[in-house]
Amino acid sequence: MKATELRQKDVAGLHVEVKELQKAHFGLRMQKATQQLNNTATLRSARRDIARAKTILVEKQSAETATAKATPSVAAK
Repeated sequence: MKATELRQKDVAGLHVEVKELQKAHFGLRMQKATQQLNNTATLRSARRDIARAKTILVEKQSAETATAKATPSVAAK
């Protein structure tokens, strides 16, 4: 999945995407262990897709916390 597609998702959608990618990676690892995986390059691309999704997720989460801190709160006098 491309980064532009991931950036269009919200934080909850990114959490779901990371979980799906991790499940797919697990399936690929099991296929490799049972000698059923023909193209081992898919493992590398799956790992990188997970890393890409996690990176964008952290960026969005930090942006949300930064906007929450930037908004002035009404202090008790």
